[in-house]
Amino acid sequence: MKSFPLEANLLNIFDRTIREARLEIENGRISNTLVLGKENPALPYLLPGFVDAHVHIESSMLTPSQFARLAVVHGTVATVSDPHEIGNVLGIEGVEYMIEDGRRVPFKFCFGAPSCVPATPFETAGAAIGLRDLRKLLGMKEVGYLAEMMNYPGVLHNDPEIMAKLALAQAFGKPIDGHAPGLRGEDARRYIEAGISTDHECFMYEEAREKLENGMHVLIREGSAAKNFDALIPLLAEFPRKIMFCSDDKHPDSLVEGHINALVKRALAAGHDLFNVLQAACLNPVLHYRLPVGLLREGDPADFIVVDNLQNFSVVNTYLNGESVAEAGRSLLPDLRSEHVNNFSCTVKVPSDFTIESQADSVRLRIIEVLDGQLITNSVEEQVPTPNGVIESDISRDLLKITVVNRYQDAPPAVAFIRNFGLKKGAIASTVGHDSHNIIAVGCDDASLCEAINAVIETKGGISAVSPEETHRLALPIAGLMTDVDGYSVAESYTRIDQFVKKILGSTLTSPFMSLSFMALLVIPSLKLSDKGLFDGDRFNFVSLSG
Repeated sequence: MKSFPLEANLLNIFDRTIREARLEIENGRISNTLVLGKENPALPYLLPGFVDAHVHIESSMLTPSQFARLAVVHGTVATVSDPHEIGNVLGIEGVEYMIEDGRRVPFKFCFGAPSCVPATPFETAGAAIGLRDLRKLLGMKEVGYLAEMMNYPGVLHNDPEIMAKLALAQAFGKPIDGHAPGLRGEDARRYIEAGISTDHECFMYEEAREKLENGMHVLIREGSAAKNFDALIPLLAEFPRKIMFCSDDKHPDSLVEGHINALVKRALAAGHDLFNVLQAACLNPVLHYRLPVGLLREGDPADFIVVDNLQNFSVVNTYLNGESVAEAGRSLLPDLRSEHVNNFSCTVKVPSDFTIESQADSVRLRIIEVLDGQLITNSVEEQVPTPNGVIESDISRDLLKITVVNRYQDAPPAVAFIRNFGLKKGAIASTVGHDSHNIIAVGCDDASLCEAINAVIETKGGISAVSPEETHRLALPIAGLMTDVDGYSVAESYTRIDQFVKKILGSTLTSPFMSLSFMALLVIPSLKLSDKGLFDGDRFNFVSLSG
């Protein structure tokens, strides 16, 4: 590997200094750092690369190698990646698929061993990951931690299987990620004392502060659906060593626009100290997860970025192991094809599969209320008429049908009602439905709902949107979650279907498909829908459609 010098203003996050320096690189590592003098504003700035401290690569709809192609352009050199999406579809083989695909590029992927597959016993997943699987995964060098422990009731009640998983991670000396939205007080303390060291699900300042004070690391999340940056960023000034940045879930169109670099710019624009911001974006994840990522110390891997200045903070170059992988907004990583693996076994549906009959003249319904920019939902109740003995969508009241269809075997769909999607006609469907990834759809009428669902069944995975006049579809043939098509092309296709849903179908949500994907996520309160029925996420049990 080549040896070369690089002269720039070097940002040292450890001693919080900026000095003109010459960096010498040999065989992919920093061999020498020669300080030349004070900061020279005429030169570019050199700093460690950005790390996404918690992301599900699958939610980008891209394979790891395609995700990396887009991320390096924004200065991201590593991710802490939980592969539980594909784990729910294919089990340990799915996790191994992600690791193998990630090995094809120099990007620094740190994968987690999924702790909750399936996420709950109240849904149908395609596979399970047990203790034997976790032992194998935690022994792999690419697996750096036990991924988010979503079953916090199991932790609080000392469930034997859950406690065995935590003990296994501790025996391997690997960190344990948390997932405990809204957990406070004594319950939060007990959850943390079980060895769980992070949480990316805080959505309130007070909740995050309490967890920080109890020793937890808090990940400030700003993804395509869940956006907690504004609520939590004030904590950075007081807890700079305990804060990290993450996206959690990032759709391809927003990944093209920006990544962790966008959060860095926002934090700086809000007046936060430069080194506190870089500590969160670059340093803390590397130290916490013990990532094999260089931090500009002699002997470190030559992983770093070059930015134009400290005002624009535009990424000029990204380096991994001393090789340039992005330059002037252009990715230099290869456009790779990947093997197509899947688990999909259901047949096409008919509109009558989604009919809900009623003997009463009206019925009081439990309704899922979507909150734009949040994963949590409200549970509301409303009296609705039942003309012709059926309960139907009512566009005038933004009351639409939502359904979850088992994609692993033929079974009757679960059907309920949802508000705040804002569709005026047609329907949308997706096989990205956290966490079990059954088919999830929202529609204005049964015929449209059925058509959108059949569109993704025909391709054995994908997203679709239909109106009475036209159908749009993006195929996701890898586990029904991803494609190996060039990421920039996928982003363009996704943007077209997203705009169709907003401009033609009328959705008022910022990211309709991302919001849709979380409506089956039972571990997030308050009301969700699985393929087995309507679920109360606060009490952790099924509830009837009628209130």
